[in-house]
Amino acid sequence: MTNPLITSLEPIVNHEAKVLILGSIPGVESLKKQQYYGNPRNHFWSIMYKLFEQEELQDYREKITFIQNHHIALWDVIYSCLREGSLDSNIKGEQPNEILGLLKRYPNIQFIGFNGGKAYDVFKKKIGFHQLDNLQYKKLPSTSPVPGRNVKSFEEKLQDWTIIKEYL
Repeated sequence: MTNPLITSLEPIVNHEAKVLILGSIPGVESLKKQQYYGNPRNHFWSIMYKLFEQEELQDYREKITFIQNHHIALWDVIYSCLREGSLDSNIKGEQPNEILGLLKRYPNIQFIGFNGGKAYDVFKKKIGFHQLDNLQYKKLPSTSPVPGRNVKSFEEKLQDWTIIKEYL
């Protein structure tokens, strides 16, 4: 069986964005819904709500407004790849998004948070950090519902993710 070619979603960004969160590429459920972090078991939205003491929102448009009101942009390192299922470990033949171009168009972005190791590793391999002299960046624990190598509790993830508030 061949792995299907998948492509990422468009970035969620505006000129007030100061923080860019980069995932690897959306999972099957997120792609089906055409929503960032569309799997209800993913911790991303719960972490954001806790960080900003916000009641949970159900409507995706409201989620996007909430994230943009807090000067956060969302995108993925990978533009396209071959992948069976949703696991990052199944990704093959990844092609990167034009992240450096996005950073030039949105110069207020000061910090990149990588949502998990795959996003960080693909960025390092396919794009590189040598052009990010004016930016801070950090590999954050994945919000994925699938346990990875370094399993952390929700509270531990939340603690690590608080760094983004330093740039807002």
